Amino acid sequence: MIRYLIEKEFKQTFRNYIIPKLLVFLPTMVIFVFPWASNQEITNINAIVVDKDYSSYSHRLTEKITASSYFNLMGVTGSYDNALVNVEREKGDMILEIRPDFEKDLINKGAAEVMISANAVNIIKGGLGSTYMMGIVRDFAGEIRSEKIQSSGKTVLPVIDVVTQNRFNPFMDYKMMMIPALMVVLLTIVCGFLPTLNIVNEKELGTIEQINVTPVSRFTFIVAKLIPYWIIGLAEFTFCLTLAALLYGLIPAGNLLTIYLSVFIYILVISGLGLVVSNHSSTIQQAVFVMFFFLIIFILISGLFTPIASMPDWAQTFTLFNPLRYFIEIMRMVYLKGSNISHLTNQLLALMTFAVILNSWAILSYRKSR
Repeated sequence: MIRYLIEKEFKQTFRNYIIPKLLVFLPTMVIFVFPWASNQEITNINAIVVDKDYSSYSHRLTEKITASSYFNLMGVTGSYDNALVNVEREKGDMILEIRPDFEKDLINKGAAEVMISANAVNIIKGGLGSTYMMGIVRDFAGEIRSEKIQSSGKTVLPVIDVVTQNRFNPFMDYKMMMIPALMVVLLTIVCGFLPTLNIVNEKELGTIEQINVTPVSRFTFIVAKLIPYWIIGLAEFTFCLTLAALLYGLIPAGNLLTIYLSVFIYILVISGLGLVVSNHSSTIQQAVFVMFFFLIIFILISGLFTPIASMPDWAQTFTLFNPLRYFIEIMRMVYLKGSNISHLTNQLLALMTFAVILNSWAILSYRKSR
């Protein structure tokens, strides 16, 4: 009996005009487009230099900013007010003001002042842009210092040289962190969203009443509904893994079996949530709004874009009830750190708890008498 029900679900899914196209288009977008759209690097910052010194040193500093890949030099002016007007008109993001006697102070005093003014409407762009600009100024100051020591013939003073080594993601490539997490979002849509709409659609069409009068048990009906989407979800996930490896050279540092074990448990969790929503929804519109409600909240507090540790204490407590958080942690830990099951015990136990609760709720809330 269950074989025929599964066959019916596959036929019903692929007869749909939109779903087969969506199943191809969605993973392609997740791997090809989303990693670039969710770029956490800040580039193309429009900088304006207010040069009140017009010296060789101020000219060199301006050229150093121009050579940076982070900044676009929008112009050099002698008036801070003119530069500020351009920032207000959104023609600039940052102002570097080089004070008068900049070169003289560097030569005679060994120190000079500059002022960095950033447009902080976008606090991420303003904060990182200021950091990049300060790094360029410090680097320029180091060059001048080295030149003065060499020209004077003095012994070089001892300097502490700090070398940073980044573990797990040595080149600080944001795609290494974002792509595994985006795969989680894809799996959530395929294995959570689509089954929900499928069941509610049968309610609206009245075809579910034909199932209700058959001897098919609740458990058999629900499993037959979910198995096709489990298979499709695993296929989509494998497709994403392959694309990530071919396009970005992104290979998990850990074991693939650990990933697929976690995927299977997570599929049970998210499909159980979808069934709970479908059982308590009467129309597709209602189901869509409820699933979007959960999906948006889950994504925003999952650590996908912002670290959970930076959230307020109450928000961090709220994330404990978010299954996306645990699976994103698993994917990043396996991909970047090579973690094994012993390192993922807490996350796997949390997902298994969600799976038991949500699927039990789904089975108990389904009534054949409807």
